[in-house]
Amino acid sequence: MKPLLLLVAVALGLATVVSVVSAGPEAIECWFVEDAGGGGLSKKPATLLLRHGPRGPPPRPDLDPKLYFKVDDPAGMLLAAFRRYPAGASAPHCEMSRFIPFPASAKWARSLSPEQNCPRALDGDWLLVSVSSTLFSLSSLLRPQPEPLREPVVITMATVVLTVLTHNPAPRVQLGKDAVLDLRFAYAPSALEGSPSLDAGPPPFGLEWRRQHRGKGHLLLAATPGLAGRMPPAQEKATAFAAWDDDEPWGPWTGNGTFWLPAVKPSQEGVYLATVHLPYLQGQVSLELTVHKAPRVSLTPAPVVWAAPGEAPPELLCLASHFFPAEGLEVKWELRGGPGGSSRKVEGKTWLSTIRHHSDGSVSQSGHLQLPPVTAKQHGVHYVCRVYHSSLPASGRSADVTLEVAGFSGPSIEDGIGLFLSAFLLLGLLKVLGWLVAAYWTIPEVSKEKATAASLTIPRNSKKSQ
Repeated sequence: MKPLLLLVAVALGLATVVSVVSAGPEAIECWFVEDAGGGGLSKKPATLLLRHGPRGPPPRPDLDPKLYFKVDDPAGMLLAAFRRYPAGASAPHCEMSRFIPFPASAKWARSLSPEQNCPRALDGDWLLVSVSSTLFSLSSLLRPQPEPLREPVVITMATVVLTVLTHNPAPRVQLGKDAVLDLRFAYAPSALEGSPSLDAGPPPFGLEWRRQHRGKGHLLLAATPGLAGRMPPAQEKATAFAAWDDDEPWGPWTGNGTFWLPAVKPSQEGVYLATVHLPYLQGQVSLELTVHKAPRVSLTPAPVVWAAPGEAPPELLCLASHFFPAEGLEVKWELRGGPGGSSRKVEGKTWLSTIRHHSDGSVSQSGHLQLPPVTAKQHGVHYVCRVYHSSLPASGRSADVTLEVAGFSGPSIEDGIGLFLSAFLLLGLLKVLGWLVAAYWTIPEVSKEKATAASLTIPRNSKKSQ
């Protein structure tokens, strides 16, 4: 029995391993984009084959053989990103285009490329692959073989040289909290790049973070770890890790360029561009940072609103305070209880106030409800204001008050005032009675003390008179 259980456990373990290894899509469908002349672009279908079964790559007669790529990823970052891709998720958007190696154009990064002309080892075809999804965003430089393989199927081999990746392409940060923008990169020099004259260890690199504003990139941080040179100062107290994870002599290498922005403000929303510069090679991804803050919701008057039959209750004010962004606030009113029993829409006039701005960048806005006259049957109903905003869950956030109709159940407003005055007068009367009782019991004691004192002084006077 034990060997059977052992075999079952081993089988389950193998199944788990196989499921992990074979997770994610086998291939990624892309568009190959190139200049069509006259300012236009042309698109052709292309495919990245990430893995295949024991029978080899599946044939794709619908594709140009030079656009059907079998991916070799020595660093493993691109393949690992797709390996974790959920089966039910929508397909990522993938585009590829031709890439030409060139030295970094920024002054601060020129020390990465001592020669303005690219080495001959970088000659040949290069492809830039950009993949975007809700789960990650990456940019990879691939080096395809000059000619496709003919056996067993017509396919072109392509080696991943550089990958820049973020696992959080659309970070949402609460107003006033720190923003951490994830960035990883991997570099595996191809065999053609290798040379005995190159120093062992990872190459120098440059890291650049920019924020897009009105079509222009505003430089926030630039770094070239390990290289001498004057760097532009970091803006907005931004910092980044900017380091290789290891110093293996021949690679491949992985690195960290995660960006940290303290106490974010509304003005720091936008698209952030992260670029990793290697000598003559570059990779870039974009992240869209949004700032949010959920409103606090309160309803006044609360917790009870009073009204007499045939009269309208006081105006209700539903305040949504200190939220962001300012757009998209919605206030809905509900009536719970009463003759109908269930929740229903409130009758009355509703409107929203103007937006009030605060020093921290948040805003406040109130919803108003002017109710019609009430009847005795509405006693005990609840008026509910429900606030909807992009910073809140789909169910929103609510506050409520209870309607008390005077004279229907419980004391009226006048009864309440009368009871209060009666209690006040009774308390005063009790205090006066207490003072009188205390005085009554105190007076005899005082008279006794005076009498005792007088009796003690009489013999002394009598002696003197004698």
